Amino acid sequence: QVQLVESGGGLVQAGGSLSLSCAASGRTISTYSVGWFRKAPGKEREFVAAISKTLFNTYYDDSVKGRFTISRDNAKNTVYLQMNSLKPEDTAVYYCAADARYFASVFESAYGYWGQGTQVTVSS
Repeated sequence: QVQLVESGGGLVQAGGSLSLSCAASGRTISTYSVGWFRKAPGKEREFVAAISKTLFNTYYDDSVKGRFTISRDNAKNTVYLQMNSLKPEDTAVYYCAADARYFASVFESAYGYWGQGTQVTVSS
């Protein structure tokens, strides 16, 4: 099994940037497609971005397209989420998740392994 730990969250002003990391242990992250999801207070958890394990295909929710970038460094066993031009509505707990299949899903039900989450707060 793979264990995932997110880091890099914090408090930032609107328009600022944060870089989240999802570090894997137990198994190499190269064998997983990885997604980022977020849960804001009072809302359901929602898809943010995903990257496939082989072709590194990337997928984004429309709300973050052009502002967020997902990437992976298999040598470091880590997946990243670079978040630019942050907005107050991006405030949420951000989770990374891993799925052993080849393609990267936008559905949280596809992911079997989850981290504990990291808080991102964007002030206006």
